[in-house]
Amino acid sequence: MVRRVIIRATVFIAGFGFIAGAVLFALAYFTVDIPDTNAYVNSQSTIIQYSNGKEIGRIGTENRQVVPLAKIPLNVRHAVLAAEDRGFYSNRAFSVTGILRAVLNNLKGGSLQGGSTITQQYAKTAFLTPSRTIQRKIKELVIAIKLENQMSKDQIFENYLNSIYFGRGSYGVMTASQQYFNRNVDQLSIAQAAVIASILRSPGLYDPSYQKGNLVRLKARFKYVINGMVDAGWLEKSEAAKIKFPTVTPRATSGQLSGPRGHIIEAVQKELAKLGYSQEQLLVGGYVIKTTIDQKAQQSAVDAVNKFSPKNPPDNLHIGLVAIRPGTGEIVALYGGRDYLVRQLSDATQSIALGGSTFKPFALVAALEQGIPLTSMWNGDSPQTFDDAGKPYLVSNYGNEGWGQIDLLFATKHSVNTVYVPLGIKVGPTAVVDVARRAGIPESVAMMPTPSVVLGAASPHVIDVANAYATFAAQGIKSKPYLITQVMGPNKGLLFQAKPETQEVFSKDVMADLTYALKSVVNGGTGSAALALGRPAAGKTGTSESNASAWFSGYTPQLAASVALFRDNAKQSLNGIGGVRSVTGGSFPARIWTGFMKGALKGEPVMDFPAPVNIGGLEPIVMTSGGVQEYKP
Repeated sequence: MVRRVIIRATVFIAGFGFIAGAVLFALAYFTVDIPDTNAYVNSQSTIIQYSNGKEIGRIGTENRQVVPLAKIPLNVRHAVLAAEDRGFYSNRAFSVTGILRAVLNNLKGGSLQGGSTITQQYAKTAFLTPSRTIQRKIKELVIAIKLENQMSKDQIFENYLNSIYFGRGSYGVMTASQQYFNRNVDQLSIAQAAVIASILRSPGLYDPSYQKGNLVRLKARFKYVINGMVDAGWLEKSEAAKIKFPTVTPRATSGQLSGPRGHIIEAVQKELAKLGYSQEQLLVGGYVIKTTIDQKAQQSAVDAVNKFSPKNPPDNLHIGLVAIRPGTGEIVALYGGRDYLVRQLSDATQSIALGGSTFKPFALVAALEQGIPLTSMWNGDSPQTFDDAGKPYLVSNYGNEGWGQIDLLFATKHSVNTVYVPLGIKVGPTAVVDVARRAGIPESVAMMPTPSVVLGAASPHVIDVANAYATFAAQGIKSKPYLITQVMGPNKGLLFQAKPETQEVFSKDVMADLTYALKSVVNGGTGSAALALGRPAAGKTGTSESNASAWFSGYTPQLAASVALFRDNAKQSLNGIGGVRSVTGGSFPARIWTGFMKGALKGEPVMDFPAPVNIGGLEPIVMTSGGVQEYKP
């Protein structure tokens, strides 16, 4: 009897619960509306673009970039489907078994979670709060059903991929790709796509930079996603067997300005301010800003720094890279630091470092302009003492290596200080400073007309040196560097169009001989690491006094770039960093430069420089020290 009563009561309660749930669901269906989906994923922020029209970032919105589904690669879509909802295109808006599983978990004392289709996840992400209540779950189901009645599967999936949270402050696959792999979504490999898809389930549990144990979990889920792609027929089993877990970029702070691109966005804002656009206008104006930054070159810059930088560096080691198109002044790539939000000072355009031997070409140009040939002979012994306005100036070569009698070409190739200091004295330190100014070193960089100027006692910005070498590459045509090519209004009307500002500052003959000498630096000289570029290149290593900075600046006919490594304090040495006893310009900087140029010039035609004209003739001329160079107390 008691048992029968209990059964009847249970049936009554279950029936009542079903009726109450049905009434509640019906009420929700007719009272819950779908908010405007476009209002969620779009905004009137200012869009900053690469030169090819692809997006770099936005000013005035959360860290989100909308990408049409057609431009999201299939491997990315398949990876997400394999991870989250393999039957998305054939299933209904919600999974009954998944919901029952979630409800059972809730009755056992757990939270109401799991069992969500992609449509449900999108409904929850875009339109609801993260609270875990039955009321919220009912709203989620109602919105999911209405979404599938009003939108196609492709539309839902596109909005989902542009709105779901991937951790690191990134919403959508585009910003997730940038956060985890420093590249846009259309550049992801299958392995990288699988990592992105694995992380979105729970960034706090799978982002390897977030906490210990996450990497192990991520690798296990990565394998689950790859296997899921195989099971669904989206990936061949033989191809899957070759896929290796990729390197994930270390976690940077979140936001539109996070990572290396923050330095570009900040530099663009500063240039816009000079054009008369205020911060308030940029936040809501809906402008489209097209920059000179080449997407391929910029990606190559980030990749080269990540790959060829010293391992386990001190926190205050900084790396700056700037590439400029000769003859136009277009800034093609700019790397100002790993994360703008960690360090707002751009190591490409704002930080300064001792120029070192990157300044020697200025003395060489001054010599060529005065008719001193590359065949002129000099004393390369070390050390030597020279006269500096009546005071002794002791000069040594790197490693105190003595070379004996050598010509100026050989001295350039091996960066011989004891030749270049007397060369600077011979042509006049004032002439060296004048050449540097004409090449592109601005007045804001202090340069004293003393014998030490040829050894880079001044402290330029990386962009200054890159621009000077771009002048060399352009056969003596100096250009004003710039970042913005166009500003368009919200109606796509053209508001600003940049025009290159150029000036001929050196003769082509002088540049031809200079380039011939700087080619020797690459072809067996101190910059021989750049030979790996596999195309004609000219450049100069730069290692400053006490190894406080290390540079490599060079060019091909199409592109000039400068790379510098330095620390916060000019008195702090680079020695020992990366396991290298002495960090010279021919080590990490030359490798980064070469790696960058390889990627930036991939697919570009191989071009050579003009032949040398041999200013001053080919006969060797012995340059005696006389009384001009030696110090005589």
